[in-house]
Amino acid sequence: MATLNKLLKKAIETSFSYEDYMDKIQVLAANGKTSGNIQSEELANFTKLNHARMKRLTKTQKINEPIVNTLLSLETKLTFLVITESWCGDAAQTIPVIYKTAKASTDIDLKMVYRDEHEELMNHFLTNGNPAIPKLIILDAKRKVIADWGPRPSTATKMVNDYKEKHGRLTAEFKEDLQIWYNKNKGLDTLNDLNTILVGIKETAIL
Repeated sequence: MATLNKLLKKAIETSFSYEDYMDKIQVLAANGKTSGNIQSEELANFTKLNHARMKRLTKTQKINEPIVNTLLSLETKLTFLVITESWCGDAAQTIPVIYKTAKASTDIDLKMVYRDEHEELMNHFLTNGNPAIPKLIILDAKRKVIADWGPRPSTATKMVNDYKEKHGRLTAEFKEDLQIWYNKNKGLDTLNDLNTILVGIKETAIL
């Protein structure tokens, strides 16, 4: 079994940029396909929907003053490694926020990989035992893992956990309600989560 360092090295070497990721999704959507090991009409439809959603958010997503201030005072090189798949609704709503955050700093290098092509790496970052995506892994200048985030912002995570506790599983109706929440929230919860992580990284670097 490969070590985490080797898995991260492989992922980074085979990663692609956000712009390349958008191009890949566009091609998949145009051909009725999806990324990942499983091909289905449902997942292909999600990929098409997510491409349209991400294209819009890439243009409209804003970042707020608190995270801008944190980025300006960061003074440390970071790699943002995102594990995702084209069909993931949570990814479509949050990755544009991660992209805009990374783009606002010359100290952050954003890289993307597909989960199903890096299953062994994904197994190091499970959520409640599940390979939930998207997963953001934050690496320092020496490529050491210093933080991770995902698959959802904190408020959405609570919504999901509360619903599962009450109903046992997530229904299609709840998933639609969650997307409505994302649209209304406009990435604020994701930004707040990322800012909290980055502030912690900055404070640790000072010590």
